[in-house]
Amino acid sequence: MKSTPEASDWDLVIKGHTSLFDLKFKDLWAYRDLLFLFVKRDFVSFYKQTILGPLWFFIQPIFTTLVFTFIFGNLAGISTDGLPQPLFYLAGITSWNYFSDCLTKTSTVFKDNASIFGKVYFPRLIMPLSIVVSNLVRFGVQMLLFLLMMLYFYFFPQTNASFHTTYAILSVPFLVVLMALLGLGIGLIITAMTTKYKDLTFLITFGVQLLMYGTTVIYPLSEAKNKFGGISKIIEYNPMTGIIEAFRYSFLGKGEFSLWSIGYSSMITLLILFFGVLIFNKTEKNFVDTI
Repeated sequence: MKSTPEASDWDLVIKGHTSLFDLKFKDLWAYRDLLFLFVKRDFVSFYKQTILGPLWFFIQPIFTTLVFTFIFGNLAGISTDGLPQPLFYLAGITSWNYFSDCLTKTSTVFKDNASIFGKVYFPRLIMPLSIVVSNLVRFGVQMLLFLLMMLYFYFFPQTNASFHTTYAILSVPFLVVLMALLGLGIGLIITAMTTKYKDLTFLITFGVQLLMYGTTVIYPLSEAKNKFGGISKIIEYNPMTGIIEAFRYSFLGKGEFSLWSIGYSSMITLLILFFGVLIFNKTEKNFVDTI
């Protein structure tokens, strides 16, 4: 006589109602192969039918650095804390680009993948995670450009401009994780909101550009404190400010690096990521009806 099947006999159990905190992290590991397929897809599709291909990884930060050096360094005369101007700006651009790419591309996950989400089951969190991982490739290439520029200024130093690496360089992997998680968390919140408020999609790129000027990408925190006084607290409390300042201090020896600033950025990042995952998990259950 055949026994009654138990829950453990099935590969997939479909439930009508799930808890808000039922995040199914085990499913993420089970679908890890799909994660790498999405990463490969993102990398190939982005540069398909382009003439220069992955060289755009280098072209964009080089031209941005040249523009920042000319406008903010030479015309505006904004201080770079005694660092070579191209190095100062490229350090900020490299770290900011990774954060902003994770944020902007994650913020349109539901809109861009509605056709897939409506047909096939897989852990929806796989999609934004694949964006973070695929952007890590671009970040790695731009880091290589940054290190090559460091070598150039090491062997051909500028007058009245110098730099040196510090012990804090050991914290760089942690800083990269913070950039990724902060961009991921904010992106998850925005993509959940855009399922109902589609106007937000038009504000994302503009908003990220404005946020950059509220972060120490084109000026050091010390300069903001000297010129803006109490208003500089707004810049200082931006979680990306502590990350970028620590990133510069690690490689170039200039910047405001402290356990307080890193701890503050870490706490804000974890809070945003926590609420982002919860909101994303709640929205993905019924977003097909509203997208």
